[in-house]
Amino acid sequence: MPMPVVYEPSICLVTQGRKRVVLGDQMLVYDAERYLVATIELPVVGSVIEATADHPYLCLQYKFDLSALSALSLEAGPHGSKRSVTGLALDQVTPALLDAFARLLALLDTPTDIPVLAPLIEREILYRLSTGPAAELMRHIASTDSSLARVARVIGWIKAHYRQPFTIEALSELAGMSPSSLHAHFKSATRMSPLQYRTQLRLQEARRLMVGDGLEAAQAGFRVGYESPSQFSREYVRLYGAPPASDATRVRREGGIAIG
Repeated sequence: MPMPVVYEPSICLVTQGRKRVVLGDQMLVYDAERYLVATIELPVVGSVIEATADHPYLCLQYKFDLSALSALSLEAGPHGSKRSVTGLALDQVTPALLDAFARLLALLDTPTDIPVLAPLIEREILYRLSTGPAAELMRHIASTDSSLARVARVIGWIKAHYRQPFTIEALSELAGMSPSSLHAHFKSATRMSPLQYRTQLRLQEARRLMVGDGLEAAQAGFRVGYESPSQFSREYVRLYGAPPASDATRVRREGGIAIG
């Protein structure tokens, strides 16, 4: 079933099956031929759309080491063509990238080699990404002063303070942008406004509290920052398609919440 999760800056590489991910009004499908790049932390709704008992869905998610990526980006120099920077993007899997990931996974069979060889292969993976089809995106992820980095700074603040009210002016000051510029760049990257982003985080945490910690719906709503139970219920239904209590009961019955 569709499952809301938060993607960190990473690459998702499918080796078998197919998955659909929805971010706001954007829908992307990735499989063995196309990998997904998440450039910033994003609350998305994902669902596996191709898998069988004989051929289950298999995917590897590789979270970026941003400091290593930044250093490598300076060494690699400019590559790739100009493209719009979004929170999620698809690119073609190349033989060189697939080979590097295969060698990284093969190290599981020789654990004593991991401390020495894994860092070398991980560096190669970042190099392949920084010089391949996703080069432009990788440079924006690595840059500490790009519009994407400024949006990421705001996202980090919202994640840490999602229970609190805020103003777009305060976020703009944090980003070093005008309110209109921040709104435009934030919407371009996340397909939602800062307030909508906060709502997604609040509702995901409320769902976790109800399913994992057994809180009542009203308690969960207040815990994540809602002052009005009716507003909490309306927004919850809009995202999950059912009232908080009945949705939490269904999720517990079906085995809990996926986190990745």
